Order: sequence, then C-alpha cells, then structure tokens
Amino acid sequence: MAMTPGAGHTGATTTQGAQAAGGLAGFVFALFFVFGGITSLNDVLIPKLKDLFTLSNAEVLLVQSAFFAAYFLISIPASAIVHRIGYMRAAVVGLLTMTAGCLLFIPAASSSLFVAFLAALFVLASGITIVQVVANPLISMLGKPETASSRLTFAQAFNSLGTTIFPYVGSILILGALATVDPATLTGAALDAFRAQEARVVVHTYIGIAIALLVVAAAVWSQRNKLREEKAEKMNVAAAFGLLKRPRFGFGTLGIFLYVGAEVTIGSLLVLFLIQTDTLGISQESAGKLVAYYWGGAMVGRFIGSAILRMFSPGKVLATVAGVAILLLAVSASTTGAVSGWALIAIGLFNSIMFPTIFTLASEGLGRRAADGSGVICMAIVGGAILPPLAGWVSDISTLRIALIVPAIAYALILIFGLFATKPVAPIDAVAGSETGPAVL
Repeated sequence: MAMTPGAGHTGATTTQGAQAAGGLAGFVFALFFVFGGITSLNDVLIPKLKDLFTLSNAEVLLVQSAFFAAYFLISIPASAIVHRIGYMRAAVVGLLTMTAGCLLFIPAASSSLFVAFLAALFVLASGITIVQVVANPLISMLGKPETASSRLTFAQAFNSLGTTIFPYVGSILILGALATVDPATLTGAALDAFRAQEARVVVHTYIGIAIALLVVAAAVWSQRNKLREEKAEKMNVAAAFGLLKRPRFGFGTLGIFLYVGAEVTIGSLLVLFLIQTDTLGISQESAGKLVAYYWGGAMVGRFIGSAILRMFSPGKVLATVAGVAILLLAVSASTTGAVSGWALIAIGLFNSIMFPTIFTLASEGLGRRAADGSGVICMAIVGGAILPPLAGWVSDISTLRIALIVPAIAYALILIFGLFATKPVAPIDAVAGSETGPAVL
C-alpha cells in the first residue's frame, strides 16, 4: 500500500544525498517492505481474533480502526519528530515504537482481552506512521531530483512486495490451527485451552517480527550520520489545514480517505468472504493465502499503471480504474462460487495506481505548500479506521455481499474526483493573497 511524507521535513544537500544514496537506499527499501507487510498482516489477524473472542464482523474490524487511527493522531507529531531529530534518527524511533507494539501482544494475550490487542495494534501503527513519514521524502532525496519519481515507484514496489508476502506467510503461522479445529465445537476447559494456545501463536509471530525490527533499527542507527540534513521551515498547522478550502485539494484529501477505507475494507473482509460455502468454501488458512493475490495485484498494477499514466490523463485513468472496481464489486456481490471470489481479489490490480494518482492530483498547484499538504493528506489515511467497521456493521445486519456497497460508494466518489481533476488548476503561488494564506479556487 503507498503512503505520503509528513510535512515540515528536513532536507539534505544534493551532494550529500548523492554520496549517501548507495549506502542508505537499501535501508529505505527495507522500511517500505516492513511497514507494508505488517499493515497487510492485519487481514489474517482479523479472522483469528474473530474466532478467539467470538466477535461480530463490526467488532473484529475495530482492529483496523485501532490501527489506522494512528495515522490521524500521530502524523503531525511524527512530522515534528522528523523536524527535530532528522530522518535517520526518526526512523529508529519509529522502528523501536513498532517493536514495542509487537511486544505488547504478550500482555494482551495474557489478559485475554480484545481491547488489549487493539492497544498493541495502535502502538504498532504509531511506529509505522513515523516510519512512513520518514520513508518517502528520504528516498526522494537519495539521488538526482529528476529521477526521484522513478526511485519512489521502485521503493513502493518493495511496499507491495511486503503486502504480498506477509499475508501468505502469516496465514500459515497464524491461521494454520484454525484449519483443523473449529472453536465453535469446543466448550469449557477445552475452549479455554484452545484460545490460550492460539493466542500464543499470535504472540510468537509478533515476537519474531519484533526481533527483526530490532535488527533493522540497529542497522539504520549505524547509518544515522551518513546524511547531513538542513532544517526546513517549520510547518504552520493552521495554514496547512486551510488548504482544504481549495476544491481540488479538499476533494483529493477526501479521495485518499475513501481509497484507503475501500482498500482496507476489502482486504479485511476477504478471508471471511472467501470461506463462505457459496463463494470458495475453503479453510481460513487457504483463504489467507489468497489475500496475497489481492495485494500482489497492486504490485503488478503499479508497473503497468506507471506506463499507462505516461500516455493518458491521470484523472481519466483514475476514473476508469475506479469504474472497473465498482464493476468487479457488482460482479462479486451478484454471483457465487469462484467468479464471486476472484472478482473481489482482482480489485487489488485496479487499486494499484489510485493512491499516488489521487495524491498527485490533489497536490497539483500547491508549489511550496506541497509539504504542508502532504501532512494533511497523510491524516486522511484514517479512512482505513472508519470504513471497515462500517462495512462490518452492514454485514452483521445483512450479508457480506450487501456490505460491498460501502467500498462501492467510495469508488464512485473517487471516479467523480478523477473526472473533476481533469480540469486545470491554477498554481497557489499565482493567486493573489497566497503569501498569507491558501488560495480558494
């Protein structure tokens, strides 16, 4: 999944950036891989927690609410951290926060409380938010400015690689036991023992991730002095939010909210949808492995989309892929069997270009205010905290197929934004009064 940098970040000199590129790029690629993979791991954690705590769909999808709420609450503080201590040290802070979140799964399992798992996920996501605020601007400065877009696309491919691999491996580690034991058939002491055993499986998985994060943090810390940074002008938070008065930027920020919400909703419901007897009727572990195809489609689509976007209007391409996503949702909701299941999985391919295209179109014309705008857009990722439980609630009072109307509405609004964004927008610096505040266009 692709994310935005934070505002008020520091900048490196071109010479220093060029010298550091070879040594630091690999670490940044690793950051993209790690935070993408851990985020997608929620999709296989959801069915596990649903069975362990006997939760409704709306309740278990609070996993995504706890996780993505961190983007809304931590993005601006994360930007302040980057401004104060620099990119590399901020990345270490983020990695250590992620490690703490993973280790909090230990007391969460001991408490046998669902809310404790939510708290651990929030801390984990807070660390991921800090790392994401660091990653995109850092990779863009490690080389020539004219090739920054190419480096970002390549780095985002590592993000997609993480989202493809982690669900597959995670389904084996986390969902394996559920393939052979149905907790609904257990009662009393047997059920308690099963829940304790399965909670340990989750804990062991996240302890393993914590160890890997510590290794990455140590490696990044060892490189902390290889990038000499110069502080940029501090972000004016009030002025940044004032950018929402610009129709293009305001609508685009809403588009990011809707896109992340729709993407996460589908990923969150995918296992529950595929195991239905009138869809694929497979085990949770097998369904979890298929989640990799959903996220893998986004990885493939990025390479295809990057070529298409050179030939066609980004707004029209965005409207087209949003339209196809709506069509696939309609097919999935109105059919059964393999057609229904694979139509839902295929949406990942068309999600691929949405985030960077919406972000670019929303930021068009911001000029020197682009950094402020990116901080606001990063907060809009909170859509991943709101739409999934809403879809879960709809599925609880109806069916999972009916619940697909939630992402369908989101894609419909994204389609409208794509058409809206085909119109030119005046640069903010060219508008009178832009020096003291954002323009209203």
